[in-house]
Amino acid sequence: MTVLSIDSGDLNVVRAYAQTGFITDATTNPLFVSQAGLRGEGEYLEFVNEAVSYAKANAGSMSDDEVVNLAIDKLSVNLGLALMDIIDGNVSTEVDIRLSFDADASVERARRLIKLYEEAGCANAKGRVLVKLAGTWEGIQAARVLEAEGIRTNITLVFSEAQAKAAGDAKAHLISPFPGRVLEWSKVEYNVDAYTQDEDPGVVMVRNAQTFYNAHAMNTINMPASWRSSTGTEPLDQILALAGVDRMTIPPPLLESLASTTADLPRRVETSRSSTPAGSRTSMSEREFRYAMCVDGAANDKLAAGIRSFIGDTEKLTGVIEAQVG
Repeated sequence: MTVLSIDSGDLNVVRAYAQTGFITDATTNPLFVSQAGLRGEGEYLEFVNEAVSYAKANAGSMSDDEVVNLAIDKLSVNLGLALMDIIDGNVSTEVDIRLSFDADASVERARRLIKLYEEAGCANAKGRVLVKLAGTWEGIQAARVLEAEGIRTNITLVFSEAQAKAAGDAKAHLISPFPGRVLEWSKVEYNVDAYTQDEDPGVVMVRNAQTFYNAHAMNTINMPASWRSSTGTEPLDQILALAGVDRMTIPPPLLESLASTTADLPRRVETSRSSTPAGSRTSMSEREFRYAMCVDGAANDKLAAGIRSFIGDTEKLTGVIEAQVG
């Protein structure tokens, strides 16, 4: 019914779930790459050492900062390649989150990620890799350029229908909306302890995005991630409420809970695209997008918070790589 992706950078965990046939795809983010860089052991240490050696060997006239950034990109690719050896589907690799407000630089870094995959022997990089970009206006416009070049994109940190619509307009391959963080924000903002699954603002946001894609026959895939309990009692609330959505990215603890569930899992979301798309519409303009983000408190606050958090993870990793680059 729904294709599942595992949300983990722990290769042993991914190996265990891959053997069950429960998952087909894997996603990484700056936190997972940073964790890999900070572990300093086993295969993760090899990933870091190889990335640093590669960056030094290919430094040319690069500045020190550029060499470090190349090493970080190479480390991300090394982790992605290891995941490809485990799973048969897509692997998502993120463009440096610090470029979230620079479309041109994001495009260049995305192209470099694909090139690094190809250099490492992944001949079908464009068919296996999804390049992750933050759901800023600039990130979405970078996706527009990349998709036209055959580089598939994953728009992450999506908290609103405006982001979903803009990503669809850009023909992004996939979006990663975060219903859990929308719920989290709503509970605090409106002083609500719990919602029913169907009233959960995060669930509503993801369902509305799916309805929009269906109505307008948009091929952008809806793959929610980041989960919380609507009711406060059932950890799988949002996952159950969105059963049937195109795809889901789920962390290991919730995958385990889902695997052990004996209850029926009825489809709650329809994904059939219309054969007769709804009336013509004009693509969302930058002004419309920025206004919609401004008036949507959850989207405005959570996008900024998500970017800040991933910047923090990237800066930690930068410190580790800088020490090795010397």
